[in-house]
Amino acid sequence: MTSYQNMLIALALCVLMSFGAQAAVVEHTFHVGNKIVNRLCEERTIVAVNNKFPGPFIKVHEGDTVIVHVVNSSPYNITIHWHGVFQLLTPWADGPSYITQCPISPGHSYTYKFKIVDQEGTLWWHAHVSWLRATVYGGLIIHPRLGRSYPFPKPHKEVPILLGEWWNANVVDVESVGLALGVPPNNSDAFTINARPGDLYPCSKKHTYKLKVVQGETYLLRIVNAALNNQLFFSVAGHSLTVVAADAGYTKPYKTDVLVLAPGHTTDVLLVADAPPARYYMAARAYISAVVPSFDNTITTGIIEYEGASSKSTPTLPPLPAFNDTPTAHKFYTSLKSLEPHKVPLTVDESMFVTVGLGFYDCLANGTCKIAASMNNASFEFPSKTSLLQAHFDGAAAGIYTADFPDTPPTVFDYTNQTRTLNPGPLIVTERVTKVKRVKFGATVEMVLQNTALVGIENHPIHLHGFNFYVLAQGFGNYNTKEGWRKFNLVDPQVRNTIAVPTGGWAVIRFVANNPGIWLMHCHLDVHLGWGLSMAFEVEDGPTIESKLPPPPVDLPRC
Repeated sequence: MTSYQNMLIALALCVLMSFGAQAAVVEHTFHVGNKIVNRLCEERTIVAVNNKFPGPFIKVHEGDTVIVHVVNSSPYNITIHWHGVFQLLTPWADGPSYITQCPISPGHSYTYKFKIVDQEGTLWWHAHVSWLRATVYGGLIIHPRLGRSYPFPKPHKEVPILLGEWWNANVVDVESVGLALGVPPNNSDAFTINARPGDLYPCSKKHTYKLKVVQGETYLLRIVNAALNNQLFFSVAGHSLTVVAADAGYTKPYKTDVLVLAPGHTTDVLLVADAPPARYYMAARAYISAVVPSFDNTITTGIIEYEGASSKSTPTLPPLPAFNDTPTAHKFYTSLKSLEPHKVPLTVDESMFVTVGLGFYDCLANGTCKIAASMNNASFEFPSKTSLLQAHFDGAAAGIYTADFPDTPPTVFDYTNQTRTLNPGPLIVTERVTKVKRVKFGATVEMVLQNTALVGIENHPIHLHGFNFYVLAQGFGNYNTKEGWRKFNLVDPQVRNTIAVPTGGWAVIRFVANNPGIWLMHCHLDVHLGWGLSMAFEVEDGPTIESKLPPPPVDLPRC
């Protein structure tokens, strides 16, 4: 064999090895069960994965296939949602209970299998049954394919920062009591950083997350808001942060002293350890956009400790915005832009104007009602006999759902006027229904998400499963349907899977429905999800075999 032939064989082997390395199978087993933990001076039993809180981190490269075997040894039904993953042609693995699957009952198991396609950055996974995601969650980190790099200098270290909430109670009971009474559930008792409250809470000095850094080095913080019901401000004392990605989409570098993340949001930031060697707090507190009688007004902390700094020195606390600082939150949300220009589709096939907000249902003669949440006055009711996706696949929608979710609200009114004189009765009482919006494969959908002030105004984080969307514009007051398009960013809009619709305001999003199946859209405040702030898209099959919904896995749980 000639040297030239040897060189060709060696080159071919290198290509094959490189291809194999870029298309790995990443496999995990999640054992879901009870775990005893001590927080805030009390011992509690929680549901956790693999006896870890937070749960395991899944690290993959773009193009990898992920296989996760979920074994449910907990006393509750469980599903796992892979938040932000497109699930192209794998909607059965998306995870929202009664939408794409029935829950995994205690003592049973199910295997999720999906591929990571055209995504890089930080996502996460969490339970999608009841309030179990208060403790059943973890990070999903997607690195570039081997041979590719970040669009910013390689950091010295990558650090996951998962923000959460903690209750000194069984979270399933907290939710059940609230739903039964039709009132807001109890506030959380603490916020957490990587499941630790921080030393500003009682009995929590040893439950404080610590990050040791080397002066002069750069750290990539992969921040996730895994809280159930609170948007959070986040800051680091003595340091600025440079945002480089949001919801697994690269952004133009944006330097800031404070972040705000709605539940479901992920934000990647670069932190340069350029302060004098000492100890500094990273801290988070609630951003409360509604007028409420009470809320969790505590601060969670972690500690950044420079190499060589005294471990006994008192850390510096960053100045966090006031809990109701909407201008700061809005400035952050609207300042992010995509790193690269996008070919935003200019022709819209489906235009929707959707009101989101709170109302009432089950009103009695004595004037008492239960709180509901709705989109276009339709308060979503989850099915129980089967999943929406199974009914869609079987062609058996009758009795399970109807495909008549309205494109517009039933009544046009002054949506955000809190002093309106219009009789609010017929507007406030909502309808409990299971409705979806049917769209053709490949259709471009544009939605105006309009906040309402029927029962107060509030910033609503709306999450769309199965797709990313372009955020074209955001603002306050009522959306101007005739002139609003003038504010659209069609060049470098941020691309997200969750949009924080401004309190007393609106947001316009646009996406291409190129993934057949049933896809949930809902508020990522779990209290509002439970009250019905949801709808779903039914995307029809495409013209080719590659664009048709595949059959369900043989081990898919049934109701």
